[in-house]
Amino acid sequence: MIRVITEADVDAFRALRLRALGEEPEAFGASTEDFATTPLSDVAEHLQAADDAFVLGAFVPDLVGMVGFVREHGQKRMHKGFIWGMYVAPEARGQGVGRALMMEALARAVRMPGLEQIHLGVVATNAAAGSLYRSLGFTVYGAERHALKLGDRYVDEELMVRWRSNEQ
Repeated sequence: MIRVITEADVDAFRALRLRALGEEPEAFGASTEDFATTPLSDVAEHLQAADDAFVLGAFVPDLVGMVGFVREHGQKRMHKGFIWGMYVAPEARGQGVGRALMMEALARAVRMPGLEQIHLGVVATNAAAGSLYRSLGFTVYGAERHALKLGDRYVDEELMVRWRSNEQ
């Protein structure tokens, strides 16, 4: 079941996010250490859905996947939104959970009046994620070399966009 993660799910969300950051450190801008010190009240506040932001979870029945979306603010930037924090636990991969999360996130996002572009960044070496995003209409428009630094190792990201019309 895909649904919005609420403040009532804060403990499960925190646990899954910490797991994601620990298991896939190269895939996220946040670190386990930074997130682990974030007060639970701040995490709960971040989960409050709004007209222009939400976090979805895949529950089977426990939380095994998540994806966030946030729309830019300001008159000149509100035509863009961003997918963030996409993660599916290894034991739930290969079962369509990631696709279901992304499809629901996209369906919710495109209902927002005036939203034209949905952006995301994906680690250049993550072929499975890149393939999923391409199959959902995302295209690469650029790359950020050395987007993240883990110790003395760098990680590059592909920058992707999906146009609302999906025709541009």
